[in-house]
Amino acid sequence: MAAPIKALFDLNVILDVLQKREPFYADSARALACAETGRVQGFIAPHSLTTLFYLYAKDQSAATARVTLTSLLQFLSVAPVDGITIEQALNLPYPDFEDAVLMIAAVQCGAEYLVTRNKRDFQPAMVTVIGPAELNALIV
Repeated sequence: MAAPIKALFDLNVILDVLQKREPFYADSARALACAETGRVQGFIAPHSLTTLFYLYAKDQSAATARVTLTSLLQFLSVAPVDGITIEQALNLPYPDFEDAVLMIAAVQCGAEYLVTRNKRDFQPAMVTVIGPAELNALIV
């Protein structure tokens, strides 16, 4: 059996699932389910977790935020982000620094794919940037 695909998930894909955002929910849910079932080795960036905690604590409660993050961490590994990640991200010509950090985190964790709905934000790409539907097509 081949090793699973390694993919780092952008927060927008995770929020599509958690918030059941249409018309994105079905594709994003299938993509995330591939990580949950081990067909994809899934990663999430640390700053995505802090943002997600903030959003859930603000809209619901800190307890709900903790439960949500704990559930995600059952099947998503945290991509390491350190000073080298930040330095390399500063050298990318991305207008959004958060996206630059996400790209470098994907490279450093060995991800083959960065899964997002905002592919144009990740140019130039150092790993292949795909949408949830494209990841699903790879897994079939």
